[in-house]
Amino acid sequence: MEKIQYKLSAFEGPLDLLLTLIQKNKVSIWDIPVAEITEQYLDAIEGIEEEEIDNTSEFLVLAAQLLWIKSRMLLPKDEDDEDDEDPREDLARRLAEYQAYKEASQKLRKTEGAADRMVFRAEENIKFPIPEYSREHTVEDLLAAFQNILARRIRSAKPEKRAFSGIVGREKVSVRAMSDRIKRRFLKNKRVSFNSLFENKDSRPVMIATFLAVLDMIKSNKLFAEYDERKDDFILTSGYSKKELESEDAATYDEEY
Repeated sequence: MEKIQYKLSAFEGPLDLLLTLIQKNKVSIWDIPVAEITEQYLDAIEGIEEEEIDNTSEFLVLAAQLLWIKSRMLLPKDEDDEDDEDPREDLARRLAEYQAYKEASQKLRKTEGAADRMVFRAEENIKFPIPEYSREHTVEDLLAAFQNILARRIRSAKPEKRAFSGIVGREKVSVRAMSDRIKRRFLKNKRVSFNSLFENKDSRPVMIATFLAVLDMIKSNKLFAEYDERKDDFILTSGYSKKELESEDAATYDEEY
């Protein structure tokens, strides 16, 4: 039978060569026919000194190990020694581990090849311009929103002491006090809804004073109003500086007006 010639530089090491021989013989790494495989391995590395490879000694070390295993396999087994280990077991474990790493590296190589064929677009810093709110609202629009709030409040509110203020005397509410109350809302919030300015406990004079305060603050550019169609409400943003918001007037506002 003609010998197969192997070029050792094509293998990654002696285990790679041995695994190739086992696969060609279609045998299990856990049941290696040592005599046959050893002979083929020695034939493969014949003339190894002439090949210019860096790990020549590793091929020779494995050859010596195979010869040692072969000699152990030829010795008669001691039937009384139950712990007599198969001399092929250590080599089989090394081969199994090497095979697992080899298969993993082949999968990674395929992935790397697929990645090489992919073209990625360079990262771009896209700046989306913030659309400016261009629609202008009249005082009538804000008044209509206030009238809706007032009407809903009157329908749902229960009679309270302040409801009889017209009989026993008028409730006096300062527009300045309401301006301070609104101003305080912007200490914690950058945006405040118009509807939220009117609390459930507010009487009609308080609500009217609050509305007048909003108009006055918009006129003096201390408040800016934008209509939110989704919420059907005006959104108010502050024109105050941080220092103005933290002023003594805002901090000492009297809840009793």
